[in-house]
Amino acid sequence: MPEPTPAPESAIIPPVAGQRTHSFTHHGVTIEDPWYWLRDPDYPTVDDEDVLAYLNAENAYFEAKMEPHKDLTDTIFEEIKGRQQPDLASVPWKDGDWYYQWKFAEESQYRIWLRWPADTPNAREAPTDDVETLLDEPALAEGLEYFRLGSLSVSNGGNLLAYATDTDGSERYKLVVKDLSTGEMLPEEIPNVIGRLVWSADDTSLLYTLVDENWRPWQVRRHVLGQPVEQDEVVYEESDSGFFVGINESASKEYILIGAGDHVTSEVRLVPAADPGAAPVVVAPRRANHEYSIDHQGDRFIIRTNDTHKNTRLATAPADDPTEAAWQPLVDASDDHYITGFDTFKDFIAVELRIDGLDHVRLMWRDGSEKSIDFPESAYSASVGQNREFQTDTLRLSYASMVTPSTVFDYHIDTEELEVRQVQEVPSGYDATEYVTERLLAPARDGVEVPVSIVRHRDTPVDGTAPLYLYGYGAYGYAIPPSFSTTRLSLLDRGFIFAIAHIRGGDDLGYHWYEAGKLDRRTNTFNDFVDVARHLVARGYVQEGRIAIAGGSAGGQLMGAVVNQAPELWGAVAAHVPFVDVLNTMLDDTLPLTPIEWPEWGNPIEDETVFEYIRSYSPYDQLTARDYPPILVTAGLNDPRVTYWEPAKYVAKLRSLKTDDNLLLLKTNMGAGHGGRSGRYDRLYEVAEEYAFMLAVMGLVE
Repeated sequence: MPEPTPAPESAIIPPVAGQRTHSFTHHGVTIEDPWYWLRDPDYPTVDDEDVLAYLNAENAYFEAKMEPHKDLTDTIFEEIKGRQQPDLASVPWKDGDWYYQWKFAEESQYRIWLRWPADTPNAREAPTDDVETLLDEPALAEGLEYFRLGSLSVSNGGNLLAYATDTDGSERYKLVVKDLSTGEMLPEEIPNVIGRLVWSADDTSLLYTLVDENWRPWQVRRHVLGQPVEQDEVVYEESDSGFFVGINESASKEYILIGAGDHVTSEVRLVPAADPGAAPVVVAPRRANHEYSIDHQGDRFIIRTNDTHKNTRLATAPADDPTEAAWQPLVDASDDHYITGFDTFKDFIAVELRIDGLDHVRLMWRDGSEKSIDFPESAYSASVGQNREFQTDTLRLSYASMVTPSTVFDYHIDTEELEVRQVQEVPSGYDATEYVTERLLAPARDGVEVPVSIVRHRDTPVDGTAPLYLYGYGAYGYAIPPSFSTTRLSLLDRGFIFAIAHIRGGDDLGYHWYEAGKLDRRTNTFNDFVDVARHLVARGYVQEGRIAIAGGSAGGQLMGAVVNQAPELWGAVAAHVPFVDVLNTMLDDTLPLTPIEWPEWGNPIEDETVFEYIRSYSPYDQLTARDYPPILVTAGLNDPRVTYWEPAKYVAKLRSLKTDDNLLLLKTNMGAGHGGRSGRYDRLYEVAEEYAFMLAVMGLVE
């Protein structure tokens, strides 16, 4: 019999999620939510047959609608893959008696972790002899749909390796310990851990952070090797569900740091690494909106604090008294510079600053002398890199720009030389002179000027005929750096202009830039993005309706909000794991992140004004019957950050309301979480799917 003829693409029917009566009332307002049923009541277990049937139907619809563009997707994927170094490896870093390195084998999705003795000939590079495999991720990931390595920590003596793995994307890691001298695994296995793993000074015990049933990091425990896990001592327990707990070690390795905080308030406790059973010492008791961090420099402590200015200052404290009363000024805060972080070494401090939105690194010695490191371009992204040696005469730095591939420098302090250790290879070829970048300021509707970073192929005209891809995030004080991307070359080489809108809500221009896009000023973020787009249209970069936009998580919220505000501007939208059901989520204090998110968005449970303000912009709540642009939405079934039902409900509601024939797709990773698929090439294929979707719906398929 002949093969059946496939149904034409136009005959593929999108899934319909039925509506079921559900409502809730807060502050005297009753809201109907007929797609509430898409939240499995047993979450994080998702086994409701109706829920799974709908998600699988949407996935089948995604596959069917993308099938005609599979060749394009595959072509873009091969382009992107061809720009990745198959045997990519890190620059080796020294830590005590060893050099360490990670690398990929050709075609491998995951890394292998290596080390060799520091006295090996040519140890600073990558020797071929005396190399030991610490951890083989490909072997651990074999047969798994998802695999992610969390923390990896070698004991101080170098004989033990503690590491944690996640095999479903839920970010509940399992901690195990390996004896590096024998290669054998120790019997202890500790589930539901997250974050850093820190050894005691004598390597007899290990500190870790435990998550509760709501995925909130709430306890620091100490495991003594060889003892039952059930007997692990609780070193610290957080009673406030709005504060998450984490641990670290000081640069000197003399202290274990226990931090608790939300997005605007922090509190740090110190435990001597040589006496991990000692009572933790509070550095500065928590008070609302006071953020600080601390490190140990041997004979003193270094503190970064926002106690006198939102752009933060640096202070010192004597080695025998780290408490706030003993803090002495080191670097004053200023309107002109924003101290974003610092790294402590025995003889100096490396301070990271942002001035006029540009990264700077300043070295400060004990005698008060300073040196700012000069970088070769006028616009770039730079940061302090992997530095594990407390006493060192070199500083590892990371650098990139919109046209310069990621570069690793070693800065030689004595000679002030920037030594290039590694430049990101683009095996299929890359010529930076083929591309041009610029930075402009776009006026927002309230008069504020919003920075925009732009890159394009030098042959792409700036006359309104080219399509433009606009990216934004704008939340949590996270700045989007003007850095390099091998994936975006597939758009630039097809005539796209690529732009980053440095909108309020990030801290691109200082802490005030962050505050101007949160809480009761959240809509500034959305307005900035729309106003940047309109400015680019007015300047002749692009025409209305020819702008592709993308964002993920809180950036996905941005996508939903700007689609509601100005749907006519956008030619294609990619909203990845989008935080779009804001009101429902912020009203549910049983969800993992809700209490810790209230300082960012506000608490609508307690405050009617906050309730109404969130409802006024929440993308899910503001959907109406109208035309919408083509939209691709992604989700992760095991995502603990943006739960899968947010994007699912959003798509279901949007399908019922939209009055256009534009494509609306939902793709749910059924075995992954917030970050999508875990293998390096699998992640790149998802980028290729996004680009193919945009090219197809904008009529740019060759």
